[in-house]
Amino acid sequence: MTKKEKIEQVLNRGVEKIYPSKKALEKILLSNKKIRIYQGFDPSAPSLHLGNYVGILKLKQFQQLGHEVIFLVGDFTGMIGDPTDKASARKKLTRKQVLANYKNWKKQLARFVNLSGKNPVKIMFNSSWLDKISFKDLIEITSNFTAQQILQRDFFQERLKKEKPIYLHEFLYPIAQAIDSVSMDVDLEIGGNDQTFNMLAGRDLMKAIKGKEKFVLTTKLLVNKEGEKLGKTTGNAIFLNNSPQDIFGKIMAFPDEAIMLGLELLTTIPLEKIAASENPMALKKKLGFEVVKMNYGEKKAEQARNEFERVFG
Repeated sequence: MTKKEKIEQVLNRGVEKIYPSKKALEKILLSNKKIRIYQGFDPSAPSLHLGNYVGILKLKQFQQLGHEVIFLVGDFTGMIGDPTDKASARKKLTRKQVLANYKNWKKQLARFVNLSGKNPVKIMFNSSWLDKISFKDLIEITSNFTAQQILQRDFFQERLKKEKPIYLHEFLYPIAQAIDSVSMDVDLEIGGNDQTFNMLAGRDLMKAIKGKEKFVLTTKLLVNKEGEKLGKTTGNAIFLNNSPQDIFGKIMAFPDEAIMLGLELLTTIPLEKIAASENPMALKKKLGFEVVKMNYGEKKAEQARNEFERVFG
């Protein structure tokens, strides 16, 4: 592919929306300017999962284009817990618990992106700056936001209707994420479209403090026809430390309507080579094979597929 075609793929495949516009970001990428990009991941579990994997593949695409990529470990924000889409407050974690969860992440991440050599992905921890924020600093930073701005989030509105508590520390989560963007002086933040509010808070803060335009790229979510995230509501969560057989089997349990989206988000197969009219079972096997192959290698993927066919064929 030409450079322009590669940029087109990065800005279209699996992408929901780009702020302020796709055209503006594309212009910068075509100008040969190197930009700094990040996505944050809170270690709320001992393994990365399929939702993280979507973002990691997008970061990999930018790394291959030669841009500076940061994998941000939310060892501070992970203690608060992102309230996005939550009907009640998350259980707070200790720093010790968060770092214990992160313990095996680097090894998993190394399967997908280059962590050494030319233009390695940098791993950073947001406690490096958030631990140092004073109360005076926090008051100054939060003066850039309003209570109404935070309260407008639909899940907070739902809690208000049901008279469920909204804790003040939950208000501060998007502020903490916004500080990440300013502290790393990034040009672009990537995240799932359920993170739009948090990422745009960083865009607002970047403008207020540095007078700088920060781009936001939101990726599509792997959902069923009701719009529910797969794994979250179906009990079908897929972690990258699951065995090849488990990963393959759980993907085979995906609803048929999620398969084309899964192929777009979770593989690098050219979309024009995937026939939507193909048998759903064949498409699921293709998706399961590709995800296992990228995680464990082709041999393990073949073994997982063969085992599934032996048991369920």
